[in-house]
Amino acid sequence: ASRPTSSRTGPRSPVCRPASAPAPSAPPPPASATLLAPRAARALTLTASLRAYLMLTVTALCWAANVVFGKLAVGEVSPMLLVTLRWLVVALLLVMLLGRDIVAQAAAFKRHFWFLAALAASGFTVFNALYYVAAHSTSGANLGILQGSVPVLVIIGGWLAFRAAGGPMQLIGVVITLAGVVIVSTGGRWEALRALAFNDGDLLMLLACALFAGYTLALPRKPALPGLVFFAMLAILALMTSLPLTVLEYASGRMLAPTPTGWALVALVAVLPSFIGQICFIQGVALIGPARAGVFVNLVPVFAAVMVVGVLGEPFELFQLIALLLVLGGIVIAESGKRS
Repeated sequence: ASRPTSSRTGPRSPVCRPASAPAPSAPPPPASATLLAPRAARALTLTASLRAYLMLTVTALCWAANVVFGKLAVGEVSPMLLVTLRWLVVALLLVMLLGRDIVAQAAAFKRHFWFLAALAASGFTVFNALYYVAAHSTSGANLGILQGSVPVLVIIGGWLAFRAAGGPMQLIGVVITLAGVVIVSTGGRWEALRALAFNDGDLLMLLACALFAGYTLALPRKPALPGLVFFAMLAILALMTSLPLTVLEYASGRMLAPTPTGWALVALVAVLPSFIGQICFIQGVALIGPARAGVFVNLVPVFAAVMVVGVLGEPFELFQLIALLLVLGGIVIAESGKRS
């Protein structure tokens, strides 16, 4: 017998399914957490700023110490040999620490070789060579004060090379700083100014500062490389570009092999202003940016003035104090004009 089939026709009644319950929403954060988040961010920012200030102060101290080392090196090691040995030590340290990273950027190194070589030659090799030669014929205080003129020379270079617009405050700052430079270079003597009798060492130091200002102006156009790798490449090229100068020094009979004190100075120059100072500067710039970091360079002539009096026992004369105040005041005025 066949099983009876349902003869039910017509639309089916809809099946009622229970509606899914909404997902429970996360509880709102407590009011204390909402208040603490901005505080934590501010604390982190403050910590980063403090770290940067510490690093940049160490940089200024190391670069000011280079003034003392340059004066102490007179009679202990010849200038060009000191430059070569300085960058030899720094290049070896950086290659040991960053060898793989440097090799990984070999293609960029080859592609930008001549630009990097020009930066190394102007900012590292020739700058330091003139610096140490100038130390033979001028005071440590003058070296430090003239080095403080670099920020204003950068402004002048920007006007000349890039037609960068400068306001009246910048112009006033430049004039005041240059007045300080003239006072240093003439020893504060009106007769020397009238006769244009400038100290040879001061003129060499001023030329070195102009080269470093050109190096600074070219830095924004550097290839996109990690900061420490970029520094390592410049150190290697500084070593290479210093070798011809050392050969010329040897051929002229002016080379002086380092004495025991000279070797100690080579180590100090390599480790403090060249290695620790540069790395702290790179890290400080990464934390707070180049504009704020550049202000700390103004501490170099101040620290240098204290060091040459305390370490070298040099007299700090009234004309040097006036020149220092003019240089620093001119920089402050020029920088305020640049920001506005």
